[in-house]
Amino acid sequence: MQKTETKQYFPHRLLPAVLATVLLAGLPLSAAEPAKSVASALRPFVDSHTLAGAVTLVASKEKILSLEAVGWADIAASRPMKTDALSWIASQSKPVTATALMMLVDEGKVNVDDPVEKYLPEFKGQWLVVEQDKEQVLLKKPARSIAVRDILSHTSGLPFSSRLERKGDALKIDRLSLCEAVISYALTPLNFEPGTKYDYSNAGINTAGRIIEVVSGMPYEEFVARRLFKPLGMTDTTLWPSQKQVRRLAKSYKPNADKNGLEVTPIDQLSYPLTDRNRGPSPAGGLFSTARDLSIFCRMILNLGVYRGKRYLSEAAVGQMTSTQTRDLPQAYGFGWSTDRKPGSSFGHGGAYNTNMQIDPQRQLITIFMVQHAGYPGTDGDKILPAFKNAVVEAFGK
Repeated sequence: MQKTETKQYFPHRLLPAVLATVLLAGLPLSAAEPAKSVASALRPFVDSHTLAGAVTLVASKEKILSLEAVGWADIAASRPMKTDALSWIASQSKPVTATALMMLVDEGKVNVDDPVEKYLPEFKGQWLVVEQDKEQVLLKKPARSIAVRDILSHTSGLPFSSRLERKGDALKIDRLSLCEAVISYALTPLNFEPGTKYDYSNAGINTAGRIIEVVSGMPYEEFVARRLFKPLGMTDTTLWPSQKQVRRLAKSYKPNADKNGLEVTPIDQLSYPLTDRNRGPSPAGGLFSTARDLSIFCRMILNLGVYRGKRYLSEAAVGQMTSTQTRDLPQAYGFGWSTDRKPGSSFGHGGAYNTNMQIDPQRQLITIFMVQHAGYPGTDGDKILPAFKNAVVEAFGK
């Protein structure tokens, strides 16, 4: 962990409270910033049993400014949340996959305006649903084939997932190999004409991951490890956490039936054990990571594709990814990133269990919020992320 350079001074009468906060966060005293504590804003949610625990991080493109932990990684075992806690980041995998594909765009091996079928022939002759009821489905040929830009911006017409990815009513994003999953998408009729609507689609981003495999000649997981994770130093970002990493995994929680406490909930979209490498990769939602690792990735993006003097992505590719590509549609989305229509505004992405990362180019600031919490609606849990963001503004200015 990178230490802050600012020295902190505080009255001796506050020392016991500060020490308690530091020990709970798993931070050495020299790295703590009592005067700029962000995680302390989340303590009321921990005390009210709305939140088990969280890791918070604030960074510039040069360094980590704040890294803290609050609460518990495992309530029953009294295991404190620590700053190196591992989390399932779910859909925060999408910007990683988009970045990997844009590296191939930079190399001239992929063009975002090409039809997907140029790289994946199984998409030739795809059909479009015109009408559907319980008795019949009317199909027709779409006006055009889906393009690479469509799958990166959720405007392809592909569904969220295919029937083959489901086991009964439950979605298992790792049930199929990537090749099998993408073939099942190609065999599924489109829900709308490509480019005319926005519909959030794991299938689209997974298809982008398959294009990476076909064009690069290596499995998706090998490409992102070789080209991103290893050179960037993202040592805890993986599809299949090791036994050692699993021991650092924060347990996931949801509100109990009475909405007055928390209960453990498994990551129901994944198969177990998580260490099993026979689980299929999901470029749209399969990654595990830490706050530190995600901050490295975000610092590279904030620095327009450069990290510690090495260029990973062109400025043009970063600009395309992080600016709105959905034209005049109501939803603003880039390539793998949630965006804002106003030029220069912040962009980011969240995950199914309420993890979140945001990059603000104007303030040159990155915020990372790591929790493992399902089922916020109907509880005070929807106040947690705003409380974190407000604490960042108070600590680091507007």
